[in-house]
Amino acid sequence: MSTGAAPKYRSLAFGVTRGVLREGAAGTRYLSAEAPLASGTERMTDRLVHWAEVAPDRTFIARRERKADGSTGEWRHVTFAEALQHARRIGQALLDRGLSADRPLAILSENGIEHALLALGALYVGVPHCSVSPPYSIVSQDFEKLRHVLDTLTPGLVFASDAARFGRAISAAVPADTEVVLGEGSVEGRAALSFAELDATVATPAVDAAMRATGPDTIVKFLFTSGSTKLPKAVINTHRMWCANQQQLRQSIPALEDEPPVLIDWLPWNHTFGGNHNVGIVLSNGGTLYIDDGKPTPSGMAETLRNLREIAPTMYFNVPTGFEAIANAMETDTVLRKKLLSRVKMFFYAGAALSQPIWDSLHRTQEAEVGERIVMGTGLGMTESSPFALYITSPQVSSGDLGLPAPGIDLKLVEVDGKTEVRYRGPNITPGYWRAPEATAEAFDEEGFFCTGDAVTWIDPDDIHKGLRFDGRIAEDFKLATGTFVSVGPLRAKIIAAGAPYIQDVVLTGINLKEVGALIFPTQAVRKLAGLPADTPMQDVLQSTPVQTYFQGVVDTLAQHATGSANRIARAHLVAVPPSIDKGEVTDKGSINQRSVLKHRAAEVEALHAGSLPYTLQPTPQGHKQ
Repeated sequence: MSTGAAPKYRSLAFGVTRGVLREGAAGTRYLSAEAPLASGTERMTDRLVHWAEVAPDRTFIARRERKADGSTGEWRHVTFAEALQHARRIGQALLDRGLSADRPLAILSENGIEHALLALGALYVGVPHCSVSPPYSIVSQDFEKLRHVLDTLTPGLVFASDAARFGRAISAAVPADTEVVLGEGSVEGRAALSFAELDATVATPAVDAAMRATGPDTIVKFLFTSGSTKLPKAVINTHRMWCANQQQLRQSIPALEDEPPVLIDWLPWNHTFGGNHNVGIVLSNGGTLYIDDGKPTPSGMAETLRNLREIAPTMYFNVPTGFEAIANAMETDTVLRKKLLSRVKMFFYAGAALSQPIWDSLHRTQEAEVGERIVMGTGLGMTESSPFALYITSPQVSSGDLGLPAPGIDLKLVEVDGKTEVRYRGPNITPGYWRAPEATAEAFDEEGFFCTGDAVTWIDPDDIHKGLRFDGRIAEDFKLATGTFVSVGPLRAKIIAAGAPYIQDVVLTGINLKEVGALIFPTQAVRKLAGLPADTPMQDVLQSTPVQTYFQGVVDTLAQHATGSANRIARAHLVAVPPSIDKGEVTDKGSINQRSVLKHRAAEVEALHAGSLPYTLQPTPQGHKQ
């Protein structure tokens, strides 16, 4: 970070800069935005109709055509007017089949045009849909989570984009009496309708009558939680929630209304960040969504970078791993820098902490290319809050800052196990979990606030208007055998920052033991650090002298700054096998699941603390705090 004059940022207005704090009983406090929530649309369907009338020829969604060899070609565009026509035809087909909340539409597919049009058709006629996590179908070997999702939903229709990839899951998990629609291909022994046939249905006046019968409380979709400790729960999403949250976004980020937003985005629609936040921004504000078939992985990033060299977004959303790859690429890729920075008003990350070195690298590149920095937006939210809940209040953002609540959301700050839990109440909060009354009752407190399990602290205790900082997940924190609490979130962030850019994520160990340990998941950058051939197995890379020497230095540095057993890493291990989506160790948008990793790698954790795990790193004597 520069230490001279205050850095110059590209202009970005902040809609919420002042909060209102009031005291409650027993130390409880309540925080809200000073500005009230303005009235807005009551149904997202109305936004589709509006833009189809006002900007019929504007592209709503686009995706590169898929070639037979799996590569991508030119962009296929669907305008707002075309999207509405498709929605009405598909809506009629869903009405003909008697679909409803009790028999919704289930979509087994990655992001795609057919996926989007099916969701719009369901939205139009008031039939809930559910975008199911693709790994449940194409990565999983036992289909346990897919069966759970389908058992919870009892869908009346299941769509899969590609029979070749989703066929095995359909045969194993979709009941024989459930109708199947396929984007392409066929499943042996299974009758199925093609998407084209479904889309050829002739719309009747019943479609518009069904649309008029919908209202704020009509269920739009079900979004399943990641299932970190139990099987995933189906979060009810209504028109009221989605519409209110989009209004909250506009008031917090006024730039959304300056011009129709242009997004290029890979974030999966089965997650609230991609499916509610980003799709909603485009649909609500008449923007354009370019579907990015890339991902922040070594194999997928090339496609993302290709797209970003061609499409200039007005706002860009990603997870920290994606920004890390982009930061590295922009250091040498002049075309990428020029296009990506040409008109973007804001970068925005969520899902995990963004390390300060990556942040600094992005700012250096931006200042060199365009003479100013791009604001890195962030905040806090979750599936149950639609998801936008808190947002930063100024360009001066540090890793972990969350900001103030959006208009219309009341925060309740409650002391829990030595930390402050943040709880939500407002029009964007879910009414509960589908077909799970006990889980719903457990999720809300006696005042109707949703209990998030997220811990927060003040950015500046003397100035509430700066807002809140993230202080970890209360459920992730644990006690050592001494009874001392280990605050996982802050310590994990400290380790990642100390090892940047070579640490992807960290899982802390030591529950009920005398010391804290760490399983360190490295980034691909360690290969360059090792100086070995590109095809060297990761295990050999991690055991190489340069890598071991570097991480020994990280462990020693952390030990020098530790103040006690709860924040001192006594032993660490570099993990060669990345976290598994199939086992729930990581979500398909890249967020680590601490509890799942500890469960599935219990033997590795036991060996680490028993001293029998090879290549365990421990602080050297000079690494101990004197």
